[in-house]
Amino acid sequence: MKKLFKPVLSFIAIATMVACGGAADKANEVTEEVTETVEEVVTEETVAINLDESEVMWMGQIVGGIKSHNGTIKLTEGSLTMKGDEIVGGNFTVDMKSMNPLDSNYTEDKPAEMLVGHLSTGDFFLVDSFPTASFVIKSADMAAKTITGDLTVRGVTNTETINDVTVEAGSAMGTLTFDRQKYDVAFSTGAKDFVLSDDIELKINLKM
Repeated sequence: MKKLFKPVLSFIAIATMVACGGAADKANEVTEEVTETVEEVVTEETVAINLDESEVMWMGQIVGGIKSHNGTIKLTEGSLTMKGDEIVGGNFTVDMKSMNPLDSNYTEDKPAEMLVGHLSTGDFFLVDSFPTASFVIKSADMAAKTITGDLTVRGVTNTETINDVTVEAGSAMGTLTFDRQKYDVAFSTGAKDFVLSDDIELKINLKM
């Protein structure tokens, strides 16, 4: 009996190890299946932008930053395509006639209204002919915090990149700096245009 007892114990031990190994493998398979299922559940969703709470801040300045103007501009429409917490698509449009200066670089002789009037002319944005500007997302790299898309200003479209993109607490924020010369936004006389920086900065805050 003693001689038979040891082989029986060995067989039981091996069988138990195999059974445990099989259970572990099965558990791993189930975990992988659940993970795949969860990933499949994260689908794309189009979310409307809250036009009243969203804003685009703009800034232009003299070469060297000696003087600058900044303000807001209103959105007229827009939506974002989300996959979980990541932006994968979308677009937004702004009303070029809604430019609202917020800086204090004005005088009684040169009020803020005069600046808006000048920016609205053919020297700059020609808003009567081109009342809106828009951005259409083409791709997004949320790891690099960048979004690439087509910016259309004054009827001219170029590919631009929004940098420092963050999505948190129902807001999508980022900064877009574009060269106004690429969009024919320039004084007709070169001497006056030369003192202005070509870069226009937009700080975008979209509420969902």
